[in-house]
Amino acid sequence: MSDLNQAAREAAQHKLRETLILSLQEVERLRKTLADSPQVGSEPIAIIGLGMRLPGAVTQLSDLWQLLKSGGDAVSPIPDARWSAQKNYDPNPDAPGKTYVREAAFLDNVDLFDADFFGISPRETKHIDPQHRLLLETSWHALEQAGVVPETLKQRKIGVFVGIGPSDYDAIQSTNKDAEAYRILGTHTSFAAGRIAFCLGLQGPAVSIDTACSSSLVALHQACQSLRLNECEMALASGVQVMADEGMFVQLSRTKALAPDGRSKTFSANADGYGRGEGAVVLVLEKLSRAQAQGRNILAVIRGSAVNHDGASSSITAPNGLSQQAVLRTALENAKLTAADIDVVECHGTGTALGDPIEVQAIAEVYGINRPAANPLHIGAVKTNIGHLESASGLAGVAKIIAAMQYQALPPTIHTLPRNPHLDWTALPVKVTESLQPWPRAAGGKTRRAGVSAFGLSGTNAHVILEEPPQSEIPPPG
Repeated sequence: MSDLNQAAREAAQHKLRETLILSLQEVERLRKTLADSPQVGSEPIAIIGLGMRLPGAVTQLSDLWQLLKSGGDAVSPIPDARWSAQKNYDPNPDAPGKTYVREAAFLDNVDLFDADFFGISPRETKHIDPQHRLLLETSWHALEQAGVVPETLKQRKIGVFVGIGPSDYDAIQSTNKDAEAYRILGTHTSFAAGRIAFCLGLQGPAVSIDTACSSSLVALHQACQSLRLNECEMALASGVQVMADEGMFVQLSRTKALAPDGRSKTFSANADGYGRGEGAVVLVLEKLSRAQAQGRNILAVIRGSAVNHDGASSSITAPNGLSQQAVLRTALENAKLTAADIDVVECHGTGTALGDPIEVQAIAEVYGINRPAANPLHIGAVKTNIGHLESASGLAGVAKIIAAMQYQALPPTIHTLPRNPHLDWTALPVKVTESLQPWPRAAGGKTRRAGVSAFGLSGTNAHVILEEPPQSEIPPPG
């Protein structure tokens, strides 16, 4: 009997050892699977579609590239069709009820809209903010560019994330007695996202975001997080700005925030405020793994992003260099990259004597670490070409980087000379791109990557890190 008991004990111990070995093997398998899989907070997101309406008659990526590579300036006199610039003009910046600015970057035909196409009645259409109309049209174009049939998205978890500010059109509607029924529906910012979701039949999150100048980049960040959390299977991230009334020009003139000639002179000693612009940009997003499985045409990859706030500083509108550094570092951590992995930063770069040096110093502190003098970080700002699109400005910077990746070159930033004297440019590990520079993809070499920044007037900062698509999936330019 003792021999039988001993044999049973040995068999039980052997079985236990086998179970433990299998359990350890399973744990190791799971550990390896988790290590090889992207974490929820940092899974790469693919940009599979891009729609745009930008100053300079830009409606597609090739148009944008032609404007940028030639050093184009889309700023022009305020059209009479908008309002009388001369009537509201006074060169004295302290003149009440007047503006000292007569030029900005405007869109053509912003009053045109095919309401029948979207099933909207003429009575309702005339009360819809042009910003909402632009978003509808540009969202459709972005889906077309992505090769996605909009009708196939109905009743699916497709997210809509819109960066948008207050409505100039609302001020016009306030004088229209017959606008009462449609005023809220036509101009309230919540309907900017809601109308897109309604017209396309989308049932994912639909959110309008206002963080001033960082709105569209914050919208992009939120869209990426929503995709990673499986709240939606595809997302539209967008930004829009239309200058429908002169009121904001007058208000900004009181703060002396605007450049008298209507141009942002980023990094320059002549920086004297920013030039206003308008436009719309819409990105179509999917998780990279899903986009590859679907055989999508990938324009670029979002590796990481971050959002923070300046916190307490000298004033609510004053930039905080330490907070800017923090948002850049957090984006790098989210992307699991180092400063040396980034080739170029598309700056917020409004063109102010105070703001530009703070931003450049923050970039140098973060991206200048261990950077060889022979390989400086390139910096630029699309605001010098098309003005500051305010709520849409961040995604305008993203569009510029996508164009640069496709055409394998960095376009010039204009109006930058002479340089801002508050910075020792010779000692900084950065280089302003002032002429067309090659940015070729190295076969089997380093992946091209760029950062894009947007800093809101109210203190909300955003930074996104973009990467070129996998080599086999690079779309042809044009």
